[in-house]
Amino acid sequence: MATQTEQTVREVTPDGGVVVGDDGSAGAAGAVRFALAEAERRGTALHVIRAWTISSAVRPDGLPINVTPSLLELEEATRTAEETRIAKLLGETTVPVEVHAVYSPSAQSLIHASATADVVVVGSRGRGGFATLVLGSVAEQVVRHASCPVIVTRKAVEA
Repeated sequence: MATQTEQTVREVTPDGGVVVGDDGSAGAAGAVRFALAEAERRGTALHVIRAWTISSAVRPDGLPINVTPSLLELEEATRTAEETRIAKLLGETTVPVEVHAVYSPSAQSLIHASATADVVVVGSRGRGGFATLVLGSVAEQVVRHASCPVIVTRKAVEA
């Protein structure tokens, strides 16, 4: 049970490094792998941000279907699932990797992190439903509003 002082993470302010957004898509997997190579090249940390909302969070294992999880439980389950995905995607690496589950819209969380990041990496398209778009809405917003350089990747990788 969460105490009153515990709160969900609503923004991440990394101390430099490479920030990458991951929504679980093949495009995001490519962006995460590109971001790892970029962090290695720069000799800095990699910060993976998995933004989530109530509708996109991972439901905690073992919780009865008639029980509504708390935001803290959703955050923990989402972060744990993301850590598992990133470990599978990246394997062994010498680059320090930090996984963040942020209760926030995707673009907003990446734009906020860009204020202190060295660079932000995003996939050109994520899970959005408009397959004909060259640039998805999150990538477009980050490119327009980020405070640091943004790299947009196009290579999708099966996750």
